Amino acid sequence: MKKNRLGSSDLFVSEIGLGCMSLGTDENQAVSLIHEALDRGVNFLDTADIYDDGRNEEIVGSALKGRRQDIILATKAGNVRVPGQSGLTWDPSKHHILSAVKESLRRLKTDYIDLYQLHGGTIEDNMEETIEAFEQLKREGVIRYYGISSIRPNVIREYVQRAQIVSVMSQYSLLDRRGEEEVYPLLAEYGINVIARGPVASGALADGRDDKAAKGFLNYSGDQITDIRHQLRPLVNEQRSMSQTAIRYALHHPAVATVIPGASSRTQLLENIGAAEAPLLTEEEYELLREMTSANLYTQHR
Repeated sequence: MKKNRLGSSDLFVSEIGLGCMSLGTDENQAVSLIHEALDRGVNFLDTADIYDDGRNEEIVGSALKGRRQDIILATKAGNVRVPGQSGLTWDPSKHHILSAVKESLRRLKTDYIDLYQLHGGTIEDNMEETIEAFEQLKREGVIRYYGISSIRPNVIREYVQRAQIVSVMSQYSLLDRRGEEEVYPLLAEYGINVIARGPVASGALADGRDDKAAKGFLNYSGDQITDIRHQLRPLVNEQRSMSQTAIRYALHHPAVATVIPGASSRTQLLENIGAAEAPLLTEEEYELLREMTSANLYTQHR
């Protein structure tokens, strides 16, 4: 599988990665899916400390046994689940990050993390303190590089200019093109890459998922998505399914180094990985896809 350099780092990530959040809590099944992904050329795994209350990291850690050297491992921190309370609290403090990374290392059964990411961020955060924590972890060899997972342009701009981030993870698909005009040109200017999550828009752009399409997505109604799916048909063939076409759209942008579609079944996994072998989009096809949807912009968190 093709591998792309992630920003200014020496990490070369498979263009199709694996978003581990959807793997579920059945360890045998989840480990089997991870191993199949690795056997088929995937080398980039992304998890987070809050997924299934840490259980996801534990499962990924089990899957790493004997294969750690072949994997680019990413996880995230910043959200805190308080016992007895619903929802999450936000804590980007240095104290929390230095504490959270130790727990992630324990669950992942490793002594280093290739890419440690801030799992969100607000413009009111003490960013200097947060950056100091990541830089300390780099000096100590606990993490190799760091980035942020954010859809907020104002937050992304600050980290781009103030920190040595190598990546920004954000939602990106045909139905969510908010980063294209507002963020990606800035990242390209600074040599920072995008890790694109949600390339099939929660299934709205997946084959046979009319049920997902009917629910709508962001500012698109179910009827609008149904119409987009109809327009996609001429670009779908035996070599490239609808979901693979959607994945190739996200990968076509030069700022994107890897996409991390999730998978909860072997069928989904193979469908996603198959996008690596699917024909690339021609420039004509790419422009046709762009004409089908709008370059929606962020209206909040600017």
